Amino acid sequence: MNDNALADLPVAVIGSGPVGLAAAAQLVTRGIRPLILEAGPIPSAAVAEWGHIGLFSPWKYNIDEAARSLLAPTGWQEPDGDYLPTGAELIRDYLKPLAETAELRDAIQTDTRVVAVTRDGKDRTGTSQRESTPFLIRTQDADGTLADFRARAVIDASGTWESPNPLGQSGLQAPGEAEARRSGFVTSPLPDVVGRDREQFAGRRTLVVGGGHSAANTLLALADLREEAPDTRIGWVLRRADPASVYGGEDQDGLPARGALGARLRRLVETGVIDVHASTTITGFGTDGGDAIAAETDGEPVTLHADRVVPATGFRPDLGFLREIRLDLDPVVEAPQQLGPLIDPEYHSCGTVAPHGARMLAHPEQDFYIVGMKSYGRAPTFLMYTGYEQVRSVVAALAGDQEAADRVELVLPETGVCSADVGSSCDAPAGAADEAAGCCGPAEPVLIGIPTGVEHGRSEEAAAD
Repeated sequence: MNDNALADLPVAVIGSGPVGLAAAAQLVTRGIRPLILEAGPIPSAAVAEWGHIGLFSPWKYNIDEAARSLLAPTGWQEPDGDYLPTGAELIRDYLKPLAETAELRDAIQTDTRVVAVTRDGKDRTGTSQRESTPFLIRTQDADGTLADFRARAVIDASGTWESPNPLGQSGLQAPGEAEARRSGFVTSPLPDVVGRDREQFAGRRTLVVGGGHSAANTLLALADLREEAPDTRIGWVLRRADPASVYGGEDQDGLPARGALGARLRRLVETGVIDVHASTTITGFGTDGGDAIAAETDGEPVTLHADRVVPATGFRPDLGFLREIRLDLDPVVEAPQQLGPLIDPEYHSCGTVAPHGARMLAHPEQDFYIVGMKSYGRAPTFLMYTGYEQVRSVVAALAGDQEAADRVELVLPETGVCSADVGSSCDAPAGAADEAAGCCGPAEPVLIGIPTGVEHGRSEEAAAD
């Protein structure tokens, strides 16, 4: 295919969440036609799954500049920049109006799940004229019908919501876990405990597994439910020895909503409302539909009992449909190679990552990029605003504007707290903590309900190398 014909093809954007729609908006402002492929029945379907959850970051960190420029002529009213929206409000007041703009509405294909990305007529071994060959994206609709689309470039903003980490040890599912998930005994990662899913939890025993913000949010919701239904019992399974690391900076956190979450969680644990099972790993689920769960605490076998188990162990990227694409991934966190060491939760507990764009996100497959939450692989925290900077740079590179692609246009706020998802907290204002513990710096505010509970990282020896 000649260069002109290739340029006439759209850029495929996989996923229509906040970062995917921002990528599409950036493409439109550059005069490039987007093709947005969304697996769910509506745009931003994954966000709708956790619509009841509140964000830690206020509106001023949740709106992309290119998206704002598309929305402005429509009469859209921008929300108060200091307000903390829920996921449902994020959709209602921003993502839905954005998806319905004249520039984007006809570009979005819903119920269109991407099952493979490759080059037209070439698998990953085909090298000749590869860079001038269009991408071929194979999709499957809700009825199972396959269709192929061709694109000049691909931006994978599909996220990680549908790829939860296992509940078992060593990164593997516990025996019986798959069946427990299918039966509903193991729920979705962020159930609407006091709303849509209330009947599953009221007056029942629930175990929440995980040590991050998702776990904390669910535990607090269960505590609210317990005030209305006193027979509700709450257990918290943690692989780490001490739940205190999840409380974060409390009143020292620069994001007050996140600090308040930690302070309240501490009170519930200390007053016995939440029964903590520390240093505990799930080792198996019963196959008879019973309530017994096999586990180990400090290496000793124990049996836990529950009516529901909430998996808050985080997520991992789905790389299966990219098998024919030439990727260069960090071997630990499965992020792009250059980005991986900067976000490894074993060594970056504050979640501090320098703004980055196309060069750092590039793969050997030219004009293919992974952005948004999926670009962080298994790392536990991600800020939408970082994703917006990613796609601004990526689209600039695709448009041939390398100067703009290399320019940093993102300033992040200081929070003064290390990530509560990783086992350490500075509990001091930014700057003072740096001097006292060498631990914290300007950290990113995190979106509650994104990947949490990661319990892996580089070894000390690898870090020294």
